[in-house]
Amino acid sequence: MKSNKKMLLIPVFILMLVVVGGIIAYYWYDSTYFVSTDDSTVQSDLVKVAPQITGKLAEINIKDGQYVEKDQIVGRIDMGSLPDTSMDSSIVRAPIDGVVLKKQGTAGEIVTAGQPLATMINPSAIYINANIDETKVKKVKIGQKVDITIDQYDGLKLTGKVTDIGEYANSDLAIIPTSTSGTFTKVVQKIPVKISLSENNYKLLPGTNTVVKIHVK
Repeated sequence: MKSNKKMLLIPVFILMLVVVGGIIAYYWYDSTYFVSTDDSTVQSDLVKVAPQITGKLAEINIKDGQYVEKDQIVGRIDMGSLPDTSMDSSIVRAPIDGVVLKKQGTAGEIVTAGQPLATMINPSAIYINANIDETKVKKVKIGQKVDITIDQYDGLKLTGKVTDIGEYANSDLAIIPTSTSGTFTKVVQKIPVKISLSENNYKLLPGTNTVVKIHVK
């Protein structure tokens, strides 16, 4: 009877070894050939719409989500007593072809030269910003292939490549300075890595989450 039990335990033990070995092999392969993170988002460079001069905003003819063309007239500053030769300076134009993310100006308010009246993006210049652990970023090189999973589209798979590796840790740009008290706790820093999309036929929203897997070997 005991002999039979031993015989039954042997294949179970072997199966356990196979499973454990498979798990170890998987994690070894994954950590050797890929650098992955879910600390990544869809991004696009933000471009501000701003007046050239200070004055009363007479009108602003854009709304959130609107597509506008470069140099399209989107607003006008009330010139008041300024000479007609400055008329062109009173016109507010779109700086790029793109989509208005957020309108910030309101007709009737006093605005200053360079003050953002709206924020735009170029939807064809969408990219992925991935924050990679400082302990892993040494494996990442420009040009490496990247598998990208888009949360916005329920796990849509896209591909891309690494185009830029940050020369600083994200914490270095923090508004609040790092504490210099005796209660310092060491944490793993994150390095920003920019990833371009090989092809994108989807409306990806800036700020939405992604998961990236960079092929490092």
